[in-house]
Amino acid sequence: MYKIAIYGKGGIGKSTTTSNLAAAFAGMGYRVMQVGCDPKADSTMNLVGRRIPTVLEQIREKGTGVALEDVVFRGFGGVLCVESGGPTPGVGCAGLGIISAFKKLEELHAFDIYQPDLVLYDVLGDVVCGGFAMPIRGGYADHVIIVTSGEAMALFAARNIALAVEGFGKRGYANYAGIIQNCRNVKDEDALVARLAEDTGGEIIAKISRSGAVQMAEDLSQTVIQAFPESEIAGEYRRLAGAVLGCCAAGLRGEVAPMPLHFGKGGLAHAIPGTV
Repeated sequence: MYKIAIYGKGGIGKSTTTSNLAAAFAGMGYRVMQVGCDPKADSTMNLVGRRIPTVLEQIREKGTGVALEDVVFRGFGGVLCVESGGPTPGVGCAGLGIISAFKKLEELHAFDIYQPDLVLYDVLGDVVCGGFAMPIRGGYADHVIIVTSGEAMALFAARNIALAVEGFGKRGYANYAGIIQNCRNVKDEDALVARLAEDTGGEIIAKISRSGAVQMAEDLSQTVIQAFPESEIAGEYRRLAGAVLGCCAAGLRGEVAPMPLHFGKGGLAHAIPGTV
């Protein structure tokens, strides 16, 4: 079983990437589970076609009576969909909500019962606190992938995430699998993302083009794999799925070197042009 945590700045297209990746894996014949780790609980909407009840909502409503069928829903291609949820906006800690949701899935033996081939954790990456780091820190994920564009704040968030992954990697938790470049067509985007990869010791797993078909599919509450299966962008997501499998397999074989960070004399901000 490959357990993959996908991180990135809010709004970078991480959930879109994750759900299309899940759909692509399902089309390859794999049993896939996607766990949304964002209080907005919108990670799996394009797989299920609607917002599903979150683990925390069900805990609040049913207490100890929560069953697997209350929190795990089947989406397109049979993808098993879970949303951790979060507290009422402005009240409580979203990170602690993720921890509570994970503990409930463990208590219900979700992974033992469904036995997925791949588990994808879709994690908000603006703040890598203890809760949002739970997929790595708790040993739930074996591999970490960062989604970024060439935009300055996306790059900045990616570097913060890379620093967190390095810290957890030293304790033997997760392998840094690499970067997905989700193109926004900004100036010098390829060069900026390449520099990020070089600085963090990662590789660019794939480059996903900016395509209007993605928004058209999401208007239908679907992935492009479902809505436009013959489109070029659907083909890019399928190729991404193959590349991710290759990176994870290499990581398990120990072919991925420990991640050296080269932020230089100016530190984190120095590594991003225009921030100093």
